[in-house]
Amino acid sequence: MEEDYIKLIFGLKLKQIRTDKNLSLLGLSKLSGLSKSYLNEIENGKKYPKPDKIAILSEKLDVPYDQMVSLKLDKNLAPIGDLLQSKILKEIPLELFGIKESNLIDIVANAPAKVNAFISTIIEIAQNYNFSRESFYLASVRSFQEANNNYFENLEQSVLKFAEAYHIDLNETITSKDLEEVLVEEYGYTIEANELSKYEALGNLRSMFVPKTKTLLLANEIDEPQRTFIYAKELAYNFLKIEQRLYTFPWIKFDTFDQVLNNFYASYFAGALIIPSAKIISQLNHIFEKETFDASLFLKAIDSYNASPESFYQRLTNVIPKAFNIQNLFFLRFTHKANSKNFYLKKELHLSHQQSPHANETNEHYCRRWVSLKMLKDISKSKSDHVFDYQISNYKDDGVKYLVLSSATKDPFKENHYRNITIGLLINRQLQRKVNFLQDEIIETKNVGVTCERCAIKDCKDREVPAVFLEKKAKNKKMESIVSELTTKFS
Repeated sequence: MEEDYIKLIFGLKLKQIRTDKNLSLLGLSKLSGLSKSYLNEIENGKKYPKPDKIAILSEKLDVPYDQMVSLKLDKNLAPIGDLLQSKILKEIPLELFGIKESNLIDIVANAPAKVNAFISTIIEIAQNYNFSRESFYLASVRSFQEANNNYFENLEQSVLKFAEAYHIDLNETITSKDLEEVLVEEYGYTIEANELSKYEALGNLRSMFVPKTKTLLLANEIDEPQRTFIYAKELAYNFLKIEQRLYTFPWIKFDTFDQVLNNFYASYFAGALIIPSAKIISQLNHIFEKETFDASLFLKAIDSYNASPESFYQRLTNVIPKAFNIQNLFFLRFTHKANSKNFYLKKELHLSHQQSPHANETNEHYCRRWVSLKMLKDISKSKSDHVFDYQISNYKDDGVKYLVLSSATKDPFKENHYRNITIGLLINRQLQRKVNFLQDEIIETKNVGVTCERCAIKDCKDREVPAVFLEKKAKNKKMESIVSELTTKFS
């Protein structure tokens, strides 16, 4: 264990033993002959006493020496011990969020019972919602993205330096051939394009890197944009000198928070390389300045890159907040199987302070009026590879509206499976200043909710289930009203 954690655990135990015996710090100082300030530093995890001092405390407090030095805490403090011994505070780069680990340790030391209650609450919530370590790491990265408006200038500049170093013209379409040459010639990669597809159990695994031999294994099923993105991520790991990394795409497991964070950095670099900021900003300016929404122009912008629609939408979340100062937006990715009633929200990012639309883990039914879900139904019944639609979503209960742009595509790795990528821009004065076509009558406005169970829209033909949560809330409110009347009547 970390030395600081060992000090803290000893201090927590000493403080608990002292308080159990109704001793003040001054009382323990008189009893043991050790100074009050010294004992205070021990209890706050600042110092660890020498064996002779521990022997004195053991004797005067009537507690076995072995129990005093043991790292085990009783049930009241056990969660704190578990937290410290898990080393999770070391795995998460707290400095990214402006937090010092020493500050957290001070909080724990100064109010162990209250902190323990808080930790226990978090653990219980996590268990009830099956919140895994992986989920915690991914949520941390997402919060980091949101805190920075999903824009990272250092990575944008790294892409420009990379392009200059290897004479890659960012005004031209980047191909996998362009990037493969750099991987092989500069970084000594060997690329095997047929190996992964030999193993059926690997499912939708698209790539795997073997560091010892610098061998990159690829699946046969990947298309040109996917290949280009994989190569760009590998270049990011090398050019940015990232060592803590994941070796498969998509990831199977990760061991540390740094691997998750660096996976995000590499993906950001890849997106910025394939979809350069200068070019996409110019395209968006052209689209936004028009009085009517030109869907063909938006689709032309997507098709101008050697990238999937998902990569394009992800890139929008990077450039729109920075270049247009439009900082209230969300990004969603859904998956759906044909002829199924289930829609799964697999990825989300919220740069908006609004609460809608958010994912939920309670198996509720997402609003069927969302353009995202409608498109997944449509594409599953068509022969198209890519369909696009848009709408203004009016969240009546929250008093907010979003301009929503959405694409649905086939899943190349799963038969009869489809995915949808959506970006929503909060309609406010800033958006109205930047986007001229918001008053275009061709854009349909729909009243929407988040889930059917919590939606107040009446006579909704798309509703899957009744608004059970609202019904329960109304029932409770009625009961409260009657109780209030009875209280007044008999007071």
